[in-house]
Amino acid sequence: MLESMSMSSSACPSGDEKVVLFGLLLETNARLTKDVGTALEASCQLPLAWFEVLLQLRQSEDGRLKMSQMADAIVRSTGGTTRLVDRLEEAELVRREHCPSDRRSVFVGITDAGNAKLDEAFGVHLDYLDRHLGARLSSAEREVLATLLSKLNVAR
Repeated sequence: MLESMSMSSSACPSGDEKVVLFGLLLETNARLTKDVGTALEASCQLPLAWFEVLLQLRQSEDGRLKMSQMADAIVRSTGGTTRLVDRLEEAELVRREHCPSDRRSVFVGITDAGNAKLDEAFGVHLDYLDRHLGARLSSAEREVLATLLSKLNVAR
């Protein structure tokens, strides 16, 4: 199957199927990320990185995560996460809370305004996913893709 998806020899000199597959993963991720980010910004003025933070907070047990947990969840450096949270806090979508049991730890919590903005963004996000995943892949294909991506995403 990968042979039919192979790149030109100049783009992928080795022709190794793993190189081709990795290239397809990168290209697909870049295209989907760019397109959904553009849709979120245009419709609700929410950068994709902000959406990602708000989503992680919404999915957390009590609507908050330690800064280190957030950095790990969104796969960014701690410095990059700090700057991102600074901007979200300025927009009043998140708040910082000091950890009572560890003075060095800081929690990031989602605010009511953050929850409202995330609700607004979900309509745009789900519409995009319906058009670009739901319409192009069958339910069975999406299930297989989720299984394979989860397998690749397991921390070693």
